[in-house]
Amino acid sequence: MSLLEVAGVNVQEAGVPILKDISFAQQEFQNIAIAGETGSGKSTLLQTIAGLVQPAAGQILFEGQRVRGPQERLVPGQPGIAYLSQQFELPQFLRVEQVLKYANQLSAEEADKIYEVCRISHLAKRRTDQLSGGERQRIALAKLLVTSPRLLLLDEPFSNLDMVHKNILKAVIHDISEELGITCTLISHDPLDTLSWADEILVMRAGQLIQQGSPALIYRQPVNEYAAGLFGSYNLLSAAQARALSTLPGIAVNGKSLLVRPEDFKLAPAGVPAFAGTVQAVTFFGSYHEVKVMLSDGLITLRTGATQVKRGDTVAVSVSPEAVWYI
Repeated sequence: MSLLEVAGVNVQEAGVPILKDISFAQQEFQNIAIAGETGSGKSTLLQTIAGLVQPAAGQILFEGQRVRGPQERLVPGQPGIAYLSQQFELPQFLRVEQVLKYANQLSAEEADKIYEVCRISHLAKRRTDQLSGGERQRIALAKLLVTSPRLLLLDEPFSNLDMVHKNILKAVIHDISEELGITCTLISHDPLDTLSWADEILVMRAGQLIQQGSPALIYRQPVNEYAAGLFGSYNLLSAAQARALSTLPGIAVNGKSLLVRPEDFKLAPAGVPAFAGTVQAVTFFGSYHEVKVMLSDGLITLRTGATQVKRGDTVAVSVSPEAVWYI
């Protein structure tokens, strides 16, 4: 039995469809990330799973029991599911240890482990108005974890954090899964947050689930250009623009557009099947260079490590047939 089953869920607000026939399942200890543009329904989906939004149709089962919406419960929310919203709040002017004590349902030893996982043990004596944004978020997370949830829903947990606090929180979320054994679902706009963490990704658009699968599948074989753009830069060449690529072994121009990620184009050494182009620009990004190359029928972008090419150079470019996806 799945930990979570979402079946045909529809949500409306003032008669306007927000979620449209959403269905998926989540297994225990399976990390799921939800991606989509702003307004695609991601937060509403998490809130519906948490029992905070009433579905107009369909049902949600958590550990085999139906999740009841706010119209069916005096106090909204589903026992065993914790939801950390983007607008989390902490009581003002209390010490951290007081905030956590009021919420705690665990033994002192179990609670201390959660405080260690959340990297907040050293903050116990501080007042909530003396914390940074990243510290406040980890306190709010610990406040949820001491209620012993089995499913944790995180709504844009990395937004508005600087790189230091973001990296700390990413380590915390990893440890929540690995050390505490809590299943997690999160929303993030940053592909680096989702691709490296999730076991499965759900892609949403306009309230609909348009693709789901492993991070590798979503990244390499997006269902359309919208899905491709959510997970990084890409080249999309029309059939006419891709004529140069058809000279390479294993690549066919079959009336479809060709999608290639920038890192999959290579500056080819002599003797490797390739096509010619002229360098238009070279930009340094620290760990790689981004090179824009004009082909006979269009402009492509490739990424490479150390390079000596410069604007105006003629270069040979190659790509593996396995790296080309037809849309």
